[in-house]
Amino acid sequence: MGLWAAELLETGEVIGQCGLVPQTLDELSFLEIGYLFERRRWRQGYAAEAARACRDYGFDVLAAPALYSIIKHDNLPSQNVARRVGMTPWKTVHYVEKLQDTEHTLFRITQEQWPRPWGKG
Repeated sequence: MGLWAAELLETGEVIGQCGLVPQTLDELSFLEIGYLFERRRWRQGYAAEAARACRDYGFDVLAAPALYSIIKHDNLPSQNVARRVGMTPWKTVHYVEKLQDTEHTLFRITQEQWPRPWGKG
């Protein structure tokens, strides 16, 4: 597990990264759907597409009970990606980023909330 390169099918150009990353925060161990794309590729659906694929893999293949994303409280574009893949804000946490303790929102989706495109079961 970890971040994978996201590339354009047409050209093979790497435009970002996305994946499932093991995390521990506030004594909770979980898989985080992490994503980071070039700014010029924002608002084109790539992050949501990659995050959906990670969500489906995490639930379908890894049988994770829930998946999370740790998102800075003022990062609205990333929060929108999380919402587009079915996540909802779960709780506020303090997360050290670039040596600073900053407020983040922990977004979560559970197996029960997962909208399986091929039906239940």
